[in-house]
Amino acid sequence: MSNNRSGVFFGGLMLGATIGALTGLLAAPRTGRETRQLLKKSANALPELAEDLSTSVQIQADRLSTNARSNWDETLERLRLAIAAGVDASQRSNQVLKRQNSDEKSDSGLQHIEPS
Repeated sequence: MSNNRSGVFFGGLMLGATIGALTGLLAAPRTGRETRQLLKKSANALPELAEDLSTSVQIQADRLSTNARSNWDETLERLRLAIAAGVDASQRSNQVLKRQNSDEKSDSGLQHIEPS
């Protein structure tokens, strides 16, 4: 979860920095020519910024995918163990019931025979 938050934070930080830089350029007391030159330099830097942001998002997505896969594998393993334990307990219970039924049948057979 913290990996996701750090990716969102980093993306927000980059977006905020870009917006702040552009706002600063537009509000700064410069001549139109200087402002256009600065905007051109900033625009030239945008593809690199977008690539950095894309890379960051991809890294975060890979981490999320890996974590989800790991959690899924752990859940499946716990489920397999629980099913195996349930099957084992059911088999033991059936064996106990069979023994009890067998014992009851043999006990009831002896009780019906009267000594002579």
